[in-house]
Amino acid sequence: MQTIISKDIEVATQILERGDIIAIPTETVYGLAGNIFDDGAIRKIFALKQRPLFNPLIVHIPSINNLNDIVEDVPIKANKLADAFWPGPLTLILKKKSAVPDLVTAGKPTVAVRIPNHPLTLQLLENLNFPLAAPSANPFGSISPTTPSHVFGYFSGKLPMVLDGGNCERGIESTIIGFENDEPIVYRLGSIALEEIEVVVGPVKVRNKKESTPTAPGMLSRHYAPNTPTHLVEDVSDFIAHMVGEKIGVVLFKEKIKEGHHIHQIVLSDAGNLEEATSRLYAALHYLDGMDLDLIVAEKFPDEGLGKSINDRLERATKQK
Repeated sequence: MQTIISKDIEVATQILERGDIIAIPTETVYGLAGNIFDDGAIRKIFALKQRPLFNPLIVHIPSINNLNDIVEDVPIKANKLADAFWPGPLTLILKKKSAVPDLVTAGKPTVAVRIPNHPLTLQLLENLNFPLAAPSANPFGSISPTTPSHVFGYFSGKLPMVLDGGNCERGIESTIIGFENDEPIVYRLGSIALEEIEVVVGPVKVRNKKESTPTAPGMLSRHYAPNTPTHLVEDVSDFIAHMVGEKIGVVLFKEKIKEGHHIHQIVLSDAGNLEEATSRLYAALHYLDGMDLDLIVAEKFPDEGLGKSINDRLERATKQK
């Protein structure tokens, strides 16, 4: 199979309507997309990603007007969050309608749903008469893709098309929020900071640690991981001080450390801007992972705002298999 990288929405529509899958851009990461009502397409997603069937998928819709097609009930605070952040990097976990296949939701009575904020994908979704399930377009557990070339590197010859939407603006996955007794619970830290969520709905609980049957995507302890052994540390200079002859990649927030002969450094934001750092995180990990290094060392970020989300991704990337 030849994999094409193209901006042609009509071709993308045709591929999806015939029951195949493609990669689509969003503002967060690229997704591996298929018709939620086509069992064959959804199984292709799981198979290509090597994703366990117990891990639910996120459903993407073009408009809030489509929400009632797939969910039974929307709590008041869910409506407030949707009004504040859709289209955007917010996924809501809501009680599903029976029409939503159990394969998509891993047998759970809820469905994860969002409206992506990317013009090309919104146009594609408007073209279709079905929503798209679209987990990140990478093999399960690997670094999520934020460029068409990342997806191509993973799935060239195994996927008919990558819809080319350029580089992803946000750079990490959506924030996922579910509800218990109509009160919001954060199941995955993401591109919307916890503090922004709490401005809209007040204090929220965070429950984003490992589950054997996860409520939401991205909750397993090892995820988003390079092939190169990776470490998250408070003090990078101290950690690598006695590593002689090792080829080391370093991911830093805003300042380089003293140069070493075999050290390749990437500073995510010279200005110390957490949004910029978040948008560049996965691209930096992809780049360093392709350099045949002995290890990657990442600096722990400030435990505030999007720094919490970055640390969450890096903690999962550094878990041992």
